[in-house]
Amino acid sequence: MNQKIAATNSQLDGTIPNFTVMLSCTPRGARLARLLAADQLRGWGLPADPATLVVAELAANAATHGRLPGRSFRLTLYVVGRTLRIEVTDTRGDRLPELGAVDAQAESGRGLLLVDALADRWDVAEGRFPRKTVWAELRL
Repeated sequence: MNQKIAATNSQLDGTIPNFTVMLSCTPRGARLARLLAADQLRGWGLPADPATLVVAELAANAATHGRLPGRSFRLTLYVVGRTLRIEVTDTRGDRLPELGAVDAQAESGRGLLLVDALADRWDVAEGRFPRKTVWAELRL
């Protein structure tokens, strides 16, 4: 699996702490996104929860609904002031996420409801076709 990881850990020099990694658009890639996010947040001295839950849901959505053969998704974390921003970018710009009602009997489909409950705000930004970025912000 090809991975490129970039991270900075200091705001002393005026940089914004950030972390970016490309992951395979698979369940394994989604699981790794959660683990890498938890490790990075610990490295920054920030609490892992609820951020890792948001990462897990957004990465799972990218691996499930944003999957195109041979394409990866990108996880980006950065901190500005007292806000953690989580971004997951995939190459299915034609499939935008929707927050909607879920059948009580359904076994899936609640991921965005969880993101909506845990994040202070979230949305989707359409990028250069065919990309989209689903982002969420959490106040620290």
